[in-house]
Amino acid sequence: MTRPMDRAAAVPPTARPRLLYVDNLRTALTLLVVLHHAAIAYSNIPRWYYVETAADPSGALLDVLLLLNQAFFMGTFFLVSGLFVPGSHDRKGTGRFLGERLLRLGVPLLVWLLLLRPLVTFGAYAEARDAAARQGAELPYWQYYLHSFTPGPMWFVEVLLVFSALYVLWRHLAAGKEGHASGTAPAPASSPAPASSPAPGRAPGAVAIVGFTLGLALVTYLWRIVMPMGDPLPVLDLPTPAYLPQYAALFAVGLVAARRGWLEGLSRRTGRTGSAAAAVAAVGIVLLAVGSAGGTAFLGHGTWQSLAMAACESTLAVGIGLGLLVLFRERLGHQGRRLRFLSTHAYAVYLVHPVVLVALGHALSGVQAPAVAKFALLAVLAVPLCWALAFAVRALPGARKVL
Repeated sequence: MTRPMDRAAAVPPTARPRLLYVDNLRTALTLLVVLHHAAIAYSNIPRWYYVETAADPSGALLDVLLLLNQAFFMGTFFLVSGLFVPGSHDRKGTGRFLGERLLRLGVPLLVWLLLLRPLVTFGAYAEARDAAARQGAELPYWQYYLHSFTPGPMWFVEVLLVFSALYVLWRHLAAGKEGHASGTAPAPASSPAPASSPAPGRAPGAVAIVGFTLGLALVTYLWRIVMPMGDPLPVLDLPTPAYLPQYAALFAVGLVAARRGWLEGLSRRTGRTGSAAAAVAAVGIVLLAVGSAGGTAFLGHGTWQSLAMAACESTLAVGIGLGLLVLFRERLGHQGRRLRFLSTHAYAVYLVHPVVLVALGHALSGVQAPAVAKFALLAVLAVPLCWALAFAVRALPGARKVL
């Protein structure tokens, strides 16, 4: 996707109407992002800016929720991303396309790094500063900031910028090969390609889908021999690099689907079959995680459990992606005032939701309740507040050009 909430159509707007159901799907995925990070706060996976490690068995339920959600939701985000890239590049040309990507992805990334990240890390910094003081040392914030640096949830924007640049590079290489083959010079990079509307195409059949899923599982398994689940990526400091094969593959599928009109060709049967396969795969993921009894064999390192986990996760990601696309196309292909509001502000929600979750986490710190109950309370309060803050942020001068 050109950015999490870009509202351009996958092909020129004169050729095809806006895909409202894809807008609604992105909104639902944004909601999942908020709920995912709310669950981390009270789970046994302390990888968030505010955490209360679960002190009761219900925390294990949140761990399972996180494991299942992580297996597909960001991969689906990248799939939707790819749908909007080819048409955007066609209409705008390379220069304008990259310029808008830098504006709509790069500016929010800078806002996060320079303004929002200091807000959400303030509590952790205070604890680290006090701990250093007890040892007779000083810890200025700049030193803490650099030492604890991560892009946070904006890693998605970071990777999307890289994927967009790679797509542009591929387009130029492909244009150069075509020019040499035909004996003519390729079109200037700054001029848009002719607008064309891909007719609704025949979606891939069962053999192609199964083959893709198996290939993705194998690549993921091999990748996790050197990059197991839970290990950060040193280069971009990504929190979930074990899923990079899935992200790249589904982004590429989105690119091809936009060109070949696959969305319209997906049948209801394909959606139902994908959903059923995803349900079976989800059971497999839970059994692998529970059966490990706290072990790490399924995380990677070439174990058979890692191969089984990669197969289940790939099946879940592909199956639920197919199911959601068909479901939203058939049932949620419209927007009233409420859905339009949620969709319009979803990208801003993605940017600001950590501030809301961390602030509410501190506010609820004195509440004594099981982990699942605190998660539910946080979610109920955070979701409307995230959209309210997003509305306020987009009201700032110039914000709508970016968000």
